[in-house]
Amino acid sequence: MATPEQWQRIKEIVGAALEREPVERGAFLDQVCSQDKELRAEVESLLAAHADAGELSDNPWAATTVADPAGEQKTVGPYRLIQTLGVGGMGQVWLAEQTEPVRRRVALKLIRAGMYDRALVQRFQSERQSLAIMEHPAIAKVFDAGTTSEGQPYFAMEYVDGPSITDYCDRKKLGIRERLKLFMQVCEGVQHAHQKAIIHRDLKPSNILVTEVDGKPTPRIIDFGLAKATVPHAIGETLFTHVGGFLGTPGYMSPEQADANVHDIDTRTDVYSLGVVLYELLTRYLPFDTKQWKGQRLDEVLRQLRETDPERPSTKVGANRDASTARAEARSTEPQQLISALRGDLDWITMKAIEKERERRYVTLSALAADVERYLQNRTVEARPASTGYRLRKYVRRNRVAVAVASGAAAVLIAFAVMQTVELKRITRERDRADRITEFMTGMFKVSDPSEARGNNITAREILDKSSKEIDTGLVEDPELKAQMLHVMGTVYDGLGLYARAQSLFEQALVVRRRVLGPENPYTLSSMYRLSWVLNKQGHFTEAEKLQHQTLDIQRRVLGNEAPDTLASMNNLAADLFSLGRYAESEKMDRETIALRSRVLGPGDAETLSETSNLARNLATQGHYEESEKLFRQVIDIQTRVLGRDHPRTIKSVSGLAEVLYYKGDLTQAEKLYRELLETRTRVLGAEHPDTLTSIANLAVLVSDQHRGAEAEKLYREAIDKERRVLGPEHPETLKAMSNLAESLDDDGRHAEAEKLLRQVVEIARRSLGPEHPETLASTISLAGTLRAERRFAESEKLSRETLAIQRRVLGPNHPSTAFSTLSVGTALAAQGKRAQAISLIQDAVDHGLALSVAIHIADDEDLKPLHGDPKFEAILASIRDRAKAAQQTN
Repeated sequence: MATPEQWQRIKEIVGAALEREPVERGAFLDQVCSQDKELRAEVESLLAAHADAGELSDNPWAATTVADPAGEQKTVGPYRLIQTLGVGGMGQVWLAEQTEPVRRRVALKLIRAGMYDRALVQRFQSERQSLAIMEHPAIAKVFDAGTTSEGQPYFAMEYVDGPSITDYCDRKKLGIRERLKLFMQVCEGVQHAHQKAIIHRDLKPSNILVTEVDGKPTPRIIDFGLAKATVPHAIGETLFTHVGGFLGTPGYMSPEQADANVHDIDTRTDVYSLGVVLYELLTRYLPFDTKQWKGQRLDEVLRQLRETDPERPSTKVGANRDASTARAEARSTEPQQLISALRGDLDWITMKAIEKERERRYVTLSALAADVERYLQNRTVEARPASTGYRLRKYVRRNRVAVAVASGAAAVLIAFAVMQTVELKRITRERDRADRITEFMTGMFKVSDPSEARGNNITAREILDKSSKEIDTGLVEDPELKAQMLHVMGTVYDGLGLYARAQSLFEQALVVRRRVLGPENPYTLSSMYRLSWVLNKQGHFTEAEKLQHQTLDIQRRVLGNEAPDTLASMNNLAADLFSLGRYAESEKMDRETIALRSRVLGPGDAETLSETSNLARNLATQGHYEESEKLFRQVIDIQTRVLGRDHPRTIKSVSGLAEVLYYKGDLTQAEKLYRELLETRTRVLGAEHPDTLTSIANLAVLVSDQHRGAEAEKLYREAIDKERRVLGPEHPETLKAMSNLAESLDDDGRHAEAEKLLRQVVEIARRSLGPEHPETLASTISLAGTLRAERRFAESEKLSRETLAIQRRVLGPNHPSTAFSTLSVGTALAAQGKRAQAISLIQDAVDHGLALSVAIHIADDEDLKPLHGDPKFEAILASIRDRAKAAQQTN
């Protein structure tokens, strides 16, 4: 009997074999089973059993889950299964019909039942997570995910009713240029995946389907089952592989995928695979003749992939004269014309994409698409060595009219000489730049023998820190490139929540770009935009607003009011104004942005809806709950219909609606929504996704406000534990959850525990975020409240005054947080019997920005009881009641 370890190995081999065509399995088993006859016999018996099961059931992997013995319609969750679309080693893909909450057809992917283990489930979940975090028109969307009653995972995604990209192009007889334009859309989609840190690893025509939208071909990339995350999406997520050391489809896999000794697969493997797709789009041939591989051993096939250079596309077509007529006809041309079209630039582009050595390939798919675009524009392509004759031909093609009317050969030669000199300098400069990029990027990943310390566990943070320190010396000769790398690394630090470090890099990039490119260059404006963003994140709201105003003024003058970058800056400025407590100005900017977006992009545009959600949040903060709720429900209705209930943007809007219900005091409905959000985010995004953790923390706040202390504490501690692990112990969200837990402990009378926790939060926040960060100030005021609860009024007053002084300087006297600190000082004074000073400060807080939701509790504050009966204090309470009544009437 096999041991657990042997059985695990057997299951892995069987899973890998099922992903291959039956004719390929023998060679595969020769490779992985070697001389182990018992292992080979066990695997073959399981494969035979699987084949026998296929003759007995139309769905052998999922028979216990979806087959109904009564002959009724088969269902999985809310989906009615119609027919099988495809079968793979991980499971089946079904065409299914969804009836609730919307009626549509979907592609339902089911993990196969009975033969899956933890690794296979993780791989399935990884595909689901990869698709969920991507949002691009060229990538099929995920609508829903779940688990059957038998524990069989599934997810529903967009059903693409279209042929593969190669079949579509041949059926429509698209010419070379039309094929290239379609191919560029695919490059953009995969590049989006790369930006989300996802490598597909199995790109081939059957995973790139084409559908028509308004009569225009639109590609959809599917099947991220072999995708690899370059950074984990969730703690504990592993990078999957199979016995045999490789994944992918042999005809399309990169040489490094075919090498069991290469473990650092990167985005260039997708560049190779799309290069093969491009080769096939142009010629209808693969670089290698896979038919010859049928009878060969697997190791020999892999060796050819690693070592043999394929023919150029033009050579391949020219060498197959018998088939070239049909291939040319499918491309709306003649055989010789097809060969001529391929010879030259397209040969160079394709061969650069499928270079054996990764270092010689295109660095990114954006670079590949850019070279295709240059070809379409008759410009010099980067893949081809730039000979004099080549540059001359390109120049003439781009400037036919100018050349035709040239006054004489001498003028043409002079013009060409000048052009050639400039072009040669440009090419030399860009090649030098490419070399500098390669050298710098290589240096980024060089560490001093990491295997001695922590194996291969070098973090992205360590690489970034090392690179940002070396960028001054590594790119000193190319300031423009240096600025670009500074900007990129700043963006990554921003994404990690390391805002101070991001700010430093954006500031450096901005200085360089202003000097090299000018103050009105789009790249300069981009650095201004990003710098404003991280200033806001750190609580430097006044600086952020000032810089964003400058950016917006230039964009309106240079780009126009309706340019996407201008609209994005308007959105940012509205957020800055909101952070400063200037809600009316922020609301005005929100409404102006929505009006422009609606006119330019339509009211149903995703960004228009997102901006409408921002407006709804603003209105809720001002106490306009009914209008806010109405807007949120309108947005959610459209997003659910267009994007699906589980789309991240829809989920975000539902979160906003729950917040409004909470503010209104409808705690029952708010709690219901918060719990639904938590379930949805856990299911779609994973239990440790930052948005899921936010849902836990929000639910804890609501439960705490209902005086369910034990339940709130459990939720807070769950959120804090996961946030420390996922986001880091010094992340603002982690500190916010700790501060909220302390307030909950305070409410339960556990003041000593609350004080200890808050002092810890304040210490961390001052060190990591800075003494003027909003979270630092908010936690300090919470600590002052705890000291007051412990009857340590003088200490509370002192701490509140220190915080208030910073807020008046940084946030301004009318900011809600400033007003709250003013109230905190006044409350401490009232508790010490200093009535006149206390009433004066409380009046100041009420008059200058104190939120109505806070003000209405002043009458119930125990520390303010000594002020009751004083005419001035009673007048303050009357004004608060009038404000509340007016807000209710407005709503």
